[in-house]
Amino acid sequence: MSTTNDQQGTTESPREGRTRPQITRLRPGKHFGKRWTAFGSTALVVAGLLAAVGFAAPAHAAPNTVVSLTFDDGNADQLTAEATMKSLGLVGTFFITTGWIDQPTYLTTANLHQISADGNEIGGHTVTHPDLVSLIPAEATRQICDGRVALMNMGFKVTSFAYPFASEDANTEALVKGCGFNSARGLGDAAGPDPASATLPAADTIPPANPYVTAAPDEVDSTWTLATLENQVTHAQTTTGGWVQLTFHHIAVGTDPTLTITPTLFSQFANWLAQQKAAGTVAVQTVDQVIGGTQQPAVAGPAVPPPPGPGVNMIQNPSLETLVNTIPQCWAAGGYGTNTPAFSIVTPGHTGTNAEQLTLTGWVSGDAKLLPALDLGGCSPTGIPGHTYQLKAWYKSTAATQFELYYRVGNGFWTYWTASPLVAAAANWTQTTWTTPPLPAGASGISWGLNIQTNGTITTDDYEMYDNGVSFADIPSTYPFYNEITWLATNGITTGFPGPNGTTLFEPLQSISREAMAAFLYRYEASPAFNAPAVSPFTDVPTSDPFYKEITWLATAGITTGYPGPNNTKTFHPLDSVNRDSMAVFLYRLSGSPAVTPTTAFLDVPVSYPFYKEISWLASTGITTGWPVAGGSIYQPLQPVHRDATAAFLFRLNAKFPRP
Repeated sequence: MSTTNDQQGTTESPREGRTRPQITRLRPGKHFGKRWTAFGSTALVVAGLLAAVGFAAPAHAAPNTVVSLTFDDGNADQLTAEATMKSLGLVGTFFITTGWIDQPTYLTTANLHQISADGNEIGGHTVTHPDLVSLIPAEATRQICDGRVALMNMGFKVTSFAYPFASEDANTEALVKGCGFNSARGLGDAAGPDPASATLPAADTIPPANPYVTAAPDEVDSTWTLATLENQVTHAQTTTGGWVQLTFHHIAVGTDPTLTITPTLFSQFANWLAQQKAAGTVAVQTVDQVIGGTQQPAVAGPAVPPPPGPGVNMIQNPSLETLVNTIPQCWAAGGYGTNTPAFSIVTPGHTGTNAEQLTLTGWVSGDAKLLPALDLGGCSPTGIPGHTYQLKAWYKSTAATQFELYYRVGNGFWTYWTASPLVAAAANWTQTTWTTPPLPAGASGISWGLNIQTNGTITTDDYEMYDNGVSFADIPSTYPFYNEITWLATNGITTGFPGPNGTTLFEPLQSISREAMAAFLYRYEASPAFNAPAVSPFTDVPTSDPFYKEITWLATAGITTGYPGPNNTKTFHPLDSVNRDSMAVFLYRLSGSPAVTPTTAFLDVPVSYPFYKEISWLASTGITTGWPVAGGSIYQPLQPVHRDATAAFLFRLNAKFPRP
């Protein structure tokens, strides 16, 4: 089997022209002849092409044969087929992967509305097209339910579903039903061109025995001819009758070399089918028309879990110990180009029982690798733009390898990101580590793996990924407060400012404003639950202020009292700089105003100074040391505090009194 790069909607790497990864199930499931194939951002053909065989022409037409023309993934070239069908009075069902809508080479929102207006059905096909069986239940539910909700929010009646890669089991069937679908299509459970499938039924029954795994032959591919397509219908007509579902992916020339037929071939078959329909020997209906039933209410999937805190491994099932039908849960096989990958579990692993072994043969171009599933965040780590990530994995291989990375954008569209330098082959278990560049703006998830780019074998285990926090373009590792600023970012206390060319800046020498200080302190306290008052306590802080919640929390917590204004009002002066004396007050009150014996020896902070106690406390805790001068040290209480010094203050405060 040669894998081929699907060029639809791709974002190419300037280094190698790589595209979004092609993903498949690692090993086949229980259904006969399924090729576990999908297109777009998760496409990888994983079985050999099957030779077409014909069936005898019908002696007479069965009156109860129904054909459903179904189209998977939402590829834009399916519009050609839809135009042909419209001209002939035929309708079909378009199963849409919602994360790919409006992406290059995929159907647009306007396209879908036109397809629906022409009498066709819009069905669900998940959000990102993952192998549902390999996911944790919450993510599988999210994929099924949220894809349906997205389509219903666009105004479509959504009752029919198609399993990506035809991957399903009793649990996924229950999830599909629970998300409100009336049916779900499988593949490979009806007779097709492969001679070995001859013992399977020619068609599904009407109604189907199990509406949540309706029977269909393998999807149409480039080996199918007009006779092959016609025979799928006539074989049912001359035997059992029933429901014939035909599954198309691409209607084009020169696109994918496997799951593609030409517009000419589709037109020939559609004209023949229209003639059969006119003769009364066959009906052509959407899946919804065959199944029937009302549209169930929308059911939203569970929320995506937030990313773990600093120092926590972000990888699910990192040691590959949890298997689902011999497949590591939350993992998928990926690759591109022309090559033949084979994945298998081997024992022992680097630690524990399991490791994943990838053997690549027939290499002409591209690569293959094991990746966290390209999903919505249940398996793939959630990423934060501007943050860098430390990646680690153990491997042994016969060829050089590297980290290869992808990221998710929009509602679920995955694209190539970058790759690390190559590391040498290793005969024994070896750990490789690499730190990513900052995650680009707009990205929300990350998937990565160790690849192999030539014939050979690589075995991997024990994956790790850690959030390093924001990487600021204006804070080199040599900066005096680098550790403190990095800590501030890693803990989500600062996000910085957008910089040129997608970078993030910290602007360390900019004075910290009072509103920004409120935000820092609120986040330092782990953003506690707080309902901001309906009426602002400060005349210069309207309820529409971007930091209204943080400022009013600061006031409610007694950390600020503001300034007296006219007519017994109060003001906050949100854009004023925080001076060093005010910084001492904020941190003292944030810490609960502990008892302190004022003993400061700062030459510029006399006992009579209004904030003498607070500054003394700051010095006694080691949070400040001041500046040495002749005869002692000074604090410079009226000097504005820069953002880098703010990071230092909070870092030292946390060392003395750890944050929540």
